[in-house]
Amino acid sequence: MAAPETWQKSSFSGGGDGNNCIELGSTANTVHLRESDTPATTLTAPPNALAHLLAGIRKDAPTHQSP
Repeated sequence: MAAPETWQKSSFSGGGDGNNCIELGSTANTVHLRESDTPATTLTAPPNALAHLLAGIRKDAPTHQSP
């Protein structure tokens, strides 16, 4: 399977070039996720499967309320 040519760092990772980041890349019909400190290990999925997973996470996530 071909690897993405470019990777995008998560906005939740903060600034800088540290190795505490989740990165996302894509190829023709596949989304690739990796952790920046282990870039050779990737999780791959079709876009619709990842969208379904994220929707489920958002649905079950607790809401944050200000004190």
